[in-house]
Amino acid sequence: MGKLLEVNNLKVSYHTYAGEVQSVRGVDFSLCEGETLAIVGESGCGKSVTAKSIMGLIQTPPGEIKTGSKIIYRSKSVLDFNKKQLLQYRGAESSMIFQDALTSLNPTMTVGKQIIENITTHNKVKKNVAEERAMEMLKLVGIPDPEIRIKQYPHEFSGGMRQRVMIAIALACNPKLLIADEPTTSLDVSIQAQIIDLIVELQNKLGTAVILITHDLGVVARIAKNVIVMYSGKIMEYGSCDDIFYNSRHPYTRALLNSVPRIDLKNKQDLFQIEGTPPDLLDPPKGCPFSTRCKYCMNICLEHEADKIVFDGDHFAYCWLYDSRAPKVDITQQNGSEVNGD
Repeated sequence: MGKLLEVNNLKVSYHTYAGEVQSVRGVDFSLCEGETLAIVGESGCGKSVTAKSIMGLIQTPPGEIKTGSKIIYRSKSVLDFNKKQLLQYRGAESSMIFQDALTSLNPTMTVGKQIIENITTHNKVKKNVAEERAMEMLKLVGIPDPEIRIKQYPHEFSGGMRQRVMIAIALACNPKLLIADEPTTSLDVSIQAQIIDLIVELQNKLGTAVILITHDLGVVARIAKNVIVMYSGKIMEYGSCDDIFYNSRHPYTRALLNSVPRIDLKNKQDLFQIEGTPPDLLDPPKGCPFSTRCKYCMNICLEHEADKIVFDGDHFAYCWLYDSRAPKVDITQQNGSEVNGD
């Protein structure tokens, strides 16, 4: 599989009355055709800003993508696209599912008209052909009676059905890249599973590459091939799903995993929480951004950012613990992995 997307040294800031908020601070990654990449981390870590940057949705002002940032889609620079190129790129080549379908859909237009509008914007087809395609998409995403539902408005659909409509709009033009930004956040657990299964099913049918933005590690385990762990606008760790879940190397990744309740332990566990608060991105720390919350913090962690340490294959992390001068510790024994009681 060839490379579909490359992001190099992405830096995004927002200019506010309080000063410059450095939301994304030098993010690098690539995505191959048909691959699924998950970006995980706490709220405010830069996941959604990274996604919006890829889609060309950063409003300037107050947002600013810094000089030196590169987003390359099929050997073309997204940041250099003119309005016409950007219109073709968004919808035809890449598409995005937002986390709240109710606010993302136009309440004054039928869902059919919204799907048709996306189709006719990017394809020279007659209205009746676009309408047939819209009904096909509704059927494809599991909405029954598409010939009736196509004439209905968003408020006439349940939350799960609205999210399916969003997916139908996003995939109507068979984009090569789909970004799903917290696509199941506002849905109950059973509907969440249906939406994730639907995305996987459609990806397999259409060969679409997917970037999944989420804080739900359960969703990541089901769908992702590779995982980026972000914190404070930076990548802390990158690896395959197995690398992250079974051989994580960064204390922050380990803390995230420990924070997930385990159903096999029933009532025998204390819920683990990461002590402290994320740093203020108006004045980012000099060293590792996780240093003030890390139980393994050393003096150097507070003063200098760690180099990139590569483990097996493409697995890497930014952490001073793997420097040859650092004390040897086993981060798998971090608090939260122990079980209280019998």
